[in-house]
Amino acid sequence: MSRMYLYEFNDDLNSPPILRASIGRLIAVASVLIVSTGVFFTSMSNAQERVVPASPKDIQLSFAPIVRQVTPAVVNVYTKRVVRNRSALSDNSFFDFFFGRRGLGVPRQRIQNSLGSGVIVGSDGVIVTNNHVIEGGEKFTVVLSDRREYDAEIILIDERTDLAVLRIDTKGEKLPSLRFANSDLVEVGDLVLAIGNPFGVGQTVTSGIISAVARTQVGISDYQFFIQTDAAINPGNSGGALVDISGNLVGVNTAIFSRSGGSNGIGFAIPSNMVRNVVESATSDGRLMRPWLGVKGQVVTSELAESLGLDRPVGVLINEIHSASPVLSKGLRVRDVIISVDDFSVFDPQSLNYRIATKKIGNKVVIGYVRNGRELTTKVKLIAPPENPPRNLTTLSGNHPFSGATVANLSPAFAEERGFDWMQEGVVLADIAGRSLANRYGFKAGDIILSVNGQEIDAVDTLEQLVRRPIGRWDLTIRRGDRTLNISIRG
Repeated sequence: MSRMYLYEFNDDLNSPPILRASIGRLIAVASVLIVSTGVFFTSMSNAQERVVPASPKDIQLSFAPIVRQVTPAVVNVYTKRVVRNRSALSDNSFFDFFFGRRGLGVPRQRIQNSLGSGVIVGSDGVIVTNNHVIEGGEKFTVVLSDRREYDAEIILIDERTDLAVLRIDTKGEKLPSLRFANSDLVEVGDLVLAIGNPFGVGQTVTSGIISAVARTQVGISDYQFFIQTDAAINPGNSGGALVDISGNLVGVNTAIFSRSGGSNGIGFAIPSNMVRNVVESATSDGRLMRPWLGVKGQVVTSELAESLGLDRPVGVLINEIHSASPVLSKGLRVRDVIISVDDFSVFDPQSLNYRIATKKIGNKVVIGYVRNGRELTTKVKLIAPPENPPRNLTTLSGNHPFSGATVANLSPAFAEERGFDWMQEGVVLADIAGRSLANRYGFKAGDIILSVNGQEIDAVDTLEQLVRRPIGRWDLTIRRGDRTLNISIRG
């Protein structure tokens, strides 16, 4: 801790001449030091560019002009769900017997309302929000900042990014809307505003900075790549806007990190570049198809980096390449390390997936990679995931364990659409009917049928032929995630 010492010099005329001379010299030295110190502090002040406010206008800086510009484009989204409740005795056969289906076992319905936020991104009434805001809803109401209410319809849902796009009928009226910022240009320390309706108290604006970019270990959605902010975000802010000081949409607020349910200064937003792609798909043909690279890999740890000739842990080590991947023709192979896409660094599979997902099919991207310690680049044209073989969706019926299941041939296109592993081949259980033999036997959507009674299942047609036969015992091999299950069922 610095201390300030004060010295008092008393120039007494009755002092001896020698003492007066010494004091004079000391005062002269001190004067030089004081002047030098003043110059030093003046230089420091100039270096830090500290400016004293010269007018009242200088101390009245405010975000109000941005707020006035932006808030009309942020809306409330109300979702109504019908919830069916049963009494605690609803499954009690004794009470069902005496009271019948009109007794205690009758399901009771109630309407559940939930509230979130949304952002107008099209002046013709196109609104983007979080999928979890509208998930399971049966009726959706959008309330504008001026309190006008509109019924809304869903035009696209993307569970993998937790985004949903709605539309309201404005009868030709043009609504205020937000422009998309380029979220790749956002930097840590940038000022941002979060706008939404926390706790249903009404539209609220909070301010903060960008705390981090490219957060990939959050676990909110399949595409884990988020902007982190310390602007206060609370329940009800989901689907609201995160804007920069120019009033452009930087991201859609989607989650908070909290142990109490309140804001702890760690909020996450889906970057605007991802949001823009989803909205453009919704407003063009209503179908969302992302580019596909066809590679799978793992994070490069410090140990791996050393063995691969890297000076630091960075990139994605390629473990598998699909036979239809566009990188094969460009020379990439297993054990190469992808370190960048269009000069943006890649640190893990999530950031690689994000960089590819925010491009368009047909775009060419420059992929930087390392092989045997050498940095190389190649240009790859992005393709849609191929549907080969055709999915051949088929619902099975009859007296066999798969009755009530909808099965399909696995292809990269179908796997990407349903969130399955696109490196897998064969026949997958796409859906299971609620009251069916397949459901009773415990099969789940995503299970892959490897064999039936020793015969490999390579296509839906093969499975269909097998289940038509009268069989007294079913010996099944199923792959569920990373596990292989062997199941025997009597016919």
